[in-house]
Amino acid sequence: MPTHPRIAEVKTFLVNADDGKHAERPRGRNWLFVKITTDNGVSGVGEGGGWPEVVATGIGELRPFLIGEDPFAIERLWLKIYDVLHGHGLTGAVRGGALAAIDTALWDIKGKLLDVPVYELLGGKVWDRIKVYGHANNVAQAKALVDRGFTAFKCAPRVDVLRSLRELVGPDIEIGVHGHGEFSPGAAIELGQACERYAPAFYEEPTSPDDMEALAKVAAKVSIPIAMGERLYSKWSFRDVLDRNIVDLIQPEITRLGILEQKKVAALAEARSVKVAPHDGSAGPIAEMANIHLCASIPNLRFLEHRADDVPWRSTVAVGVIPDRDGYIPVPDLPGLGIDIDEAECARHPVLPTESYEYRARRPDQIQLDRPEG
Repeated sequence: MPTHPRIAEVKTFLVNADDGKHAERPRGRNWLFVKITTDNGVSGVGEGGGWPEVVATGIGELRPFLIGEDPFAIERLWLKIYDVLHGHGLTGAVRGGALAAIDTALWDIKGKLLDVPVYELLGGKVWDRIKVYGHANNVAQAKALVDRGFTAFKCAPRVDVLRSLRELVGPDIEIGVHGHGEFSPGAAIELGQACERYAPAFYEEPTSPDDMEALAKVAAKVSIPIAMGERLYSKWSFRDVLDRNIVDLIQPEITRLGILEQKKVAALAEARSVKVAPHDGSAGPIAEMANIHLCASIPNLRFLEHRADDVPWRSTVAVGVIPDRDGYIPVPDLPGLGIDIDEAECARHPVLPTESYEYRARRPDQIQLDRPEG
């Protein structure tokens, strides 16, 4: 039996991903990339999210637990890191983000060493190209997406916005409504029922993901497919949601789960006839490519979220970014993920100081809205 190489180095790269002016969270929007290199010089890349700046520190602390390990032992290393961090309590941003970044990079290494795309390691392709949906909050944005070939997008949680977009694009374009988890159950029900006549494709996070009872109330009163999941970090969290039978569409975030865990989550959903539409709105190019491979391998895929217009350096900090075409992204056939980090370009876009931003701080009555707007 051939001897596998061993992990020799683990490096992280924090990359700014916004205009550096306004933000709702410390340091705004950033990407965290990881590169794991073996002792024979083969590297794999991954991306972690949740709280990228904190997760980067966490991965640095985990480096001694990875050096010298077999990169092929993905399941065992996932369990090792999970156990090392067991004292942190339930899996959240730090453990979830670190596991996701490391896990994704290991899949990339394994694919490269075996000379196969990652999707082949996940059971092979179900789909040759992945349908993507965008974001539009006004008529101009919606028209631009449709002209570009998109047949799906989501919008802000306002009836007037949904009405104007539906009148523009007609009945054949799918439109989701994104609640951002900001409504009380009563307000979410009021908004959802008002939206029903415009046939939304899904109603995303109408209430806080911390309160499943609130979501259950909405699901019982609103006749729109309920979607959620971007702020969950483990298969156990998704199991608890799926067992309640209150969601029609789950939206796992690969920078918080990784490939291994997200594949398991997709299988849990498949067993309950629930579709999967991975969240990808704030993630970077490495995460999107990991999503493409994973989505290619799951039969219950609905579509993938895609940031159709992002910062210009999204396509330069990584080599191998595949643009959308007619509302789809083709599945690549290169070994591993088929994407790499340009370290020099990443260094040109460092994370900005916290003082660089003007922050939006919401009043208490704005955190959970008791009446919908619009």
